[in-house]
Amino acid sequence: MNEEMNGVEVENRQENVAEKIDYVYKAVVIGDSAVGKTQILSRFTKNEFCFDFKSTIGVEFQTRTVTIKNKLVKAQIWDTAGQERYRAVTSAYYRGALGAMLVYDITKRQTFDHVARWVEELRAHSDSSIVIMLIGNKADLVDHRAVPTEDAVEFAEDQGLFFAETSALSGDNVDKAFFKLLEEIHGVLCRKQLECGNGVDHATALKGSKIEVIGGPDLEISEMKKLSTCSC
Repeated sequence: MNEEMNGVEVENRQENVAEKIDYVYKAVVIGDSAVGKTQILSRFTKNEFCFDFKSTIGVEFQTRTVTIKNKLVKAQIWDTAGQERYRAVTSAYYRGALGAMLVYDITKRQTFDHVARWVEELRAHSDSSIVIMLIGNKADLVDHRAVPTEDAVEFAEDQGLFFAETSALSGDNVDKAFFKLLEEIHGVLCRKQLECGNGVDHATALKGSKIEVIGGPDLEISEMKKLSTCSC
């Protein structure tokens, strides 16, 4: 009897938490195989790093509920396989995504050289206002760096992306990058509401919005441009 009652109490508490969620934001993590996509997501959602690495097969997702601008947001983040044979499957999951983490390995130049193709594919299968964060992972391996930060910054500026360097191993900048992505998603949605009310084409209005996150000892975030925000 007590166990049944406890089960009911747990279920009720879960329902209450679900009822309090203001928004559910879908995001995808994309990039070449073995750049650390699953590890970054695991660090953000569970604060874990798994040394027993296994490549993602197809698509998986994890969630984390956070507070953004005084709103309770459930981040539903899809971890996509980087292997070529899964590309047709994973591209279908871009649809409906409000944001994307595009990850490359700073120690493997080829993974950065493929970033342009990933951006093209993402934009072909997603909404024009999707928020894209370029992530240079494995920033702790500074002695093995093959991609200068300046190259990534230049590409991000040219493409209108946000940029960060992270370390899934140490956790450096992972939360900051994800929170920035979610904050910008929230800002985009708020701005859409405002512009729809004013008859403005939000796809044109959002063009050129970007952020630069420079890797360094403290991996500090510096904003180049800010999106307008509202109280929604």
